Amino acid sequence: MGAMSVRPDTDAAARQAAGKAPHRAGFACFVGRPNAGKSTLTNALVGQKVAITSNRPQTTRHTVRGIVHRDDAQLILVDTPGLHKPRTLLGERLNDVVRTTWAEVDVIGFCLPADQKLGPGDKYIVKELAGIKKTPKIAIITKTDLVDSKQLAEQLLAVSRLGEELGFEWAEIIPVSAVKDTQVGLLGDLIAPLLPESPPLYPEGDLTDEPEMVMVAELIREAALEGVRDELPHSIAVVVEEMLPREDRPADKPLLDIHANVYIERPSQKGIIIGPKGKRLKDVGTKSRKHIEALLGTPVFLDLHVKVAKDWQRDPKQLRKLGF
Repeated sequence: MGAMSVRPDTDAAARQAAGKAPHRAGFACFVGRPNAGKSTLTNALVGQKVAITSNRPQTTRHTVRGIVHRDDAQLILVDTPGLHKPRTLLGERLNDVVRTTWAEVDVIGFCLPADQKLGPGDKYIVKELAGIKKTPKIAIITKTDLVDSKQLAEQLLAVSRLGEELGFEWAEIIPVSAVKDTQVGLLGDLIAPLLPESPPLYPEGDLTDEPEMVMVAELIREAALEGVRDELPHSIAVVVEEMLPREDRPADKPLLDIHANVYIERPSQKGIIIGPKGKRLKDVGTKSRKHIEALLGTPVFLDLHVKVAKDWQRDPKQLRKLGF
């Protein structure tokens, strides 16, 4: 029995004897204005689509965690909603989620797009960050493929100065392009040493610890948002009612039945989602089904219904029901 209990230490001792640094594991989150490239960066680091990406602000509503497995470290990425000035009850709840998350992570990465001037929204966020004293903060200039080197240099300087003005120093400042996969690996190399010493916190194969139903709902919501960006930016919520393996299928030909409801706020929005002769909803189903099958690794039958939940963003009871 004695030999069992000392095993973790002997592992660590063996690593150090072999000249290897101790394994590290911990949590990091990317913050920044909506649409600063946070979700795309999460996906690039993890190497698989886990966080919902859309060019609408406020699409990440759940704390989706992507997990990066490395030999020397395990990095768990917590993707928080963008921090913004709240106008609705949902907005206030999202901001509370952000602050709670920041207080619990080991590293914070502030994302600033290379092609956009440092604005009041960025300063608002960095000012909030300055108040979180102990956590190391990395400034990440995203979307570097959209600018020339002079513009990039100006952005790097601007973000460095902003830290100084607010009385703290960035642990690192790094330019990346998730789309072109430029310096994404290096970003992982810079975050890893800032994590606490720890064995891996998740099994090797895990990419995210979001319950599958939540991820499936996000994929459907992403497909539903595409193409109706201006008409319905935030008034879509998706709830997966059930996911069940189809009975009487041979073992080598499984089929998963997924029943999901797409909720909108007003009856007039129904036509927008369903489209002429139901074509739009059919496209949403086809598109999201492909992503869901890739995620779950099994053929899927997707049954989608559109329902009206009147003014759900302002109603605490509806918010709870829809998982906020």
